[in-house]
Amino acid sequence: MSLLDVNGVDFSYGRGKPVLQQVSFAVEAGASLGIVGESGSGKTTLLRLLLGLTRPDAGTIALNGAAIDTRDSSFMRGYRRQVQAVFQDPYSSLDPRQSVFDIIAEPLRSLRIAGDHVALVAGALDAVGLDATSLRRYPHQFSGGQRQRIAIARAIVARPQVLLADEAVSALDLTTRVRIVALLQALSKDMTLVFVSHDLGVVAAACRDIVVLERGRIVESGRTRDVLARPKHPYTQALLASVPRMPEGLS
Repeated sequence: MSLLDVNGVDFSYGRGKPVLQQVSFAVEAGASLGIVGESGSGKTTLLRLLLGLTRPDAGTIALNGAAIDTRDSSFMRGYRRQVQAVFQDPYSSLDPRQSVFDIIAEPLRSLRIAGDHVALVAGALDAVGLDATSLRRYPHQFSGGQRQRIAIARAIVARPQVLLADEAVSALDLTTRVRIVALLQALSKDMTLVFVSHDLGVVAAACRDIVVLERGRIVESGRTRDVLARPKHPYTQALLASVPRMPEGLS
């Protein structure tokens, strides 16, 4: 059984055009999956479904064989402990009024996680390459790359099984992007990574497997190296031709 299973998911907003149609894929524990597509492909909607922020019109999303039930608050508390996310803009995703310690500790409080919160926060901060002197500082005192490391620390502090990254490096300069991708690669050894991006180069560097979305449908999937070496669908071929790649050495 896979860790995360998406089976026959459909979604549309009201009576409008379908956003997702018959989306199905499975993610094994410890795998890294890239979900790729242009704006309007359905990536963001799929991410919201994976986070349990909204419900599919049809189909199921299951973690460890248990389907998401957004109406069950107890279930969702447990689900959100196991599935955490990092978003595109590290500055807007961090509360500027909170210290780094309070930002990282917030999931521990909201998810009612027992234990030594100071030690858990310090461990998460160390895992993303920042030292303890950062804990009493505020987001505006850090660079964009450092802020994204803080956001990642917040996402991993509860030790989730799945880390969702939503365009997590697209707002960063190239050098910082390379470093954050390397960090996510390192973290994926201890948790499952699902990386949502428009950039095939980033996914090639960060993810073992890939799903290509076009207008809400999966048009191609498989091992990233195989799909990118021999893309079969014209949409994948067009993406590959138009998107710059990450520097070699990270894939």
